[in-house]
Amino acid sequence: MKPLTPYLFFDGNAREAMEFYKDCFGGKLEVMTYADAPEDACPGGTKPTEGTKDKVMHACLTTGDLILMASDNPMAAPMVGDNISISIQPKDISETERLLNALSEGGEVTMPLADTFWGAHFGMLKDKYGFHWMLNCPLEN
Repeated sequence: MKPLTPYLFFDGNAREAMEFYKDCFGGKLEVMTYADAPEDACPGGTKPTEGTKDKVMHACLTTGDLILMASDNPMAAPMVGDNISISIQPKDISETERLLNALSEGGEVTMPLADTFWGAHFGMLKDKYGFHWMLNCPLEN
């Protein structure tokens, strides 16, 4: 089985958010708008409207083993919930610290980075888009 890939839904600001994540993680970002898609690929088989044509139908950020996907939800405003966190395992402590600082810009660190009893350098944050992240960098034995 391939790794699980998070797919995030936004209320019109998916492009902005994915550019932000690209700034944080680096990598290659591909974005397709509703205007880029064939007519029958739009919800309900309709043509994109002036309000939806520039919205993101699908975006994919790829860097190393990380794949993050997203779109603007054309059907209704998504509910960003507190029932899930995106957990990543940076390669070393300096990358962990860099990512915590980058991802928390405009957001909030909910648990500062610290060494844990399970042998990891760990921290948590809520980004400016309302998504929760956990950074778990295993400490060397």
